[in-house]
Amino acid sequence: MQQKKVPLRRCVCCGEMKPKKELIRIVRTPEGEITADPTGKKSGRGAYICLSNECFSLARKGKKLERAFGGRISDEVYDALEEAINNG
Repeated sequence: MQQKKVPLRRCVCCGEMKPKKELIRIVRTPEGEITADPTGKKSGRGAYICLSNECFSLARKGKKLERAFGGRISDEVYDALEEAINNG
C-alpha cells in the first residue's frame, strides 16, 4: 500500500520546508485584501509562515510578507495575523 504524500511548504521567514499543517497560510485575495487563511483554501496568492512568534516577529521586522506579496501590509493585518498565530 502506498503512503499518501505530505504536502510541504516553505516558511517565508526561516526558509524551512515543513508540512503544510505546521504552517499558517497568509493570502492576498484577487481583491487585494491580505488575511490569514487557516483553512488553506481561499483563492489568491499565498505565503506560509511558521506558527511561532519568533518567525512572525522576524517576518514583520524584515518585511518578508511585504516582499512575498509585492506591496505594503498594514499594521491591522499584522495584528490579526499575530492573533491567528497565537490562537493557532
